[in-house]
Amino acid sequence: MADTTQQSQQGLETEDSAVQDFLQILEEHRKNCERQGKYVEAEIAKNRLEELRQHEENRRREAMRSRQIAERLGVEEAHMLEFQQFNALWDKRMAEFEQKSADLEEAMKERHGTELMEYIRNAQSEPLRKPKFSKELLNLRKIQQTLAKQKEYAEAHKIKLKADNLEAFELEKMRNQHQMRLSNVVEKFKAKQTAELQALRKRVQTGREEQKKQRQLDLERLLQRYQNVKSELESQQNIERIRAEKFMNYHLSSKAGFPGANRQQSAGSLGN
Repeated sequence: MADTTQQSQQGLETEDSAVQDFLQILEEHRKNCERQGKYVEAEIAKNRLEELRQHEENRRREAMRSRQIAERLGVEEAHMLEFQQFNALWDKRMAEFEQKSADLEEAMKERHGTELMEYIRNAQSEPLRKPKFSKELLNLRKIQQTLAKQKEYAEAHKIKLKADNLEAFELEKMRNQHQMRLSNVVEKFKAKQTAELQALRKRVQTGREEQKKQRQLDLERLLQRYQNVKSELESQQNIERIRAEKFMNYHLSSKAGFPGANRQQSAGSLGN
């Protein structure tokens, strides 16, 4: 943008010089007509000078306005392109983060499933504990054996049936307790896996929030850079407009005269 502005400025300076030369020639013609008493021609020259000056001022203002609009549009377009690239980059980054997070969770779930099946298989393969029967049952078995030794088989048979029923009941109770213990340890193992999965999801959520914060910070920096560039351009353009107005007021105003003419007048005054 600086190179373009410099080239435009050089072109304007060349054109300004040609316009000033032409206006000075026309001004000298007006003065000659005035000195020679050719007032009609002097009036025509004066009017023509005013028209040319006004036309030149309008042309310069319009050229500067068009160029400054183009510069502002250039800044806007550059900002929009940078903004689009910013969003594309962050959208891609966040999509990759979500995909990686989903892959991690899926891998953990698969591992948990495999580990759970292995854990259950190992738990079920453990032998049952040696039965620990009640005192009542042990006492019945002793009575049964005593009656059998005493050849009281009918009574021994009755006691045996009672002891067998009690033993079956206690064995079933032991199996149920074993199954309950197995269920409890499996549930504890599942709870451990659930806690591990929740911890992973919490880490993912923390990472997601950090990415959102970082994106917002980067966006604020991007917008601030844009505002800085925009403000600097506006300041430069305001300075340019002020200088242009001063230039036109000095070089194109009919009251200001011309640099060449002023130098000649100053030299004449010093001679006098």
